[in-house]
Amino acid sequence: MSAKTKIVAELQQPDSIDLHNSKRVNFLQEVIEGLEDGILILSQTGEIVHTNASANRLCSQFNQGNFNDSFVPSAIWSICELLLSSQYLFSDKLLILSDEIVLDKSNIFRIRVRLLDLDGFEMPCLLVTIENQCESVKNVALTEVKKFDLTPREAEIWFLYRSNYSYKEIAIKLYITINTVKKHMKNIHTKRQSNLSDILTNGSAIKIDL
Repeated sequence: MSAKTKIVAELQQPDSIDLHNSKRVNFLQEVIEGLEDGILILSQTGEIVHTNASANRLCSQFNQGNFNDSFVPSAIWSICELLLSSQYLFSDKLLILSDEIVLDKSNIFRIRVRLLDLDGFEMPCLLVTIENQCESVKNVALTEVKKFDLTPREAEIWFLYRSNYSYKEIAIKLYITINTVKKHMKNIHTKRQSNLSDILTNGSAIKIDL
């Protein structure tokens, strides 16, 4: 009985480890799929090893609606090729290349590429991250809207200003005059300065972009 029990225990141990690893893999998979940033893992010949949902959507947007498992947008692959051709010059350092893809003022994407050495692959893969900079700016601006207690109209103007719209462009987009934009921006800066004064008075140090 004792021998048999021992054998059963030995057989169960790998199963429990596999289950643990499986749960970990599933968890990481869910995290990657839930990211707003696009994640692409490519072979050094341009074959797609893995993409998350955001990457599929963004690559389809770059290719004007066309994206499949064997076609990487040329704007992304050109950065990958540059990294591959440069890696031998910086073999002792972690090399990360980045560039922007600009579709329009509201769709600006930061592309970052680095080598990723994965177990089970003979050659390192390419890790590509795609960040929607406008969405990142909106998230920061949303935090600032709450922090500075901006009105709905001030929030609209602040979102556009944070997205690099000029006063003239803001006025045209919101159907208001430039003087109205300037008036709201003056109020916004006054609230920001007041918030900064409160922070300094309380003895806390927080970085605020001016």
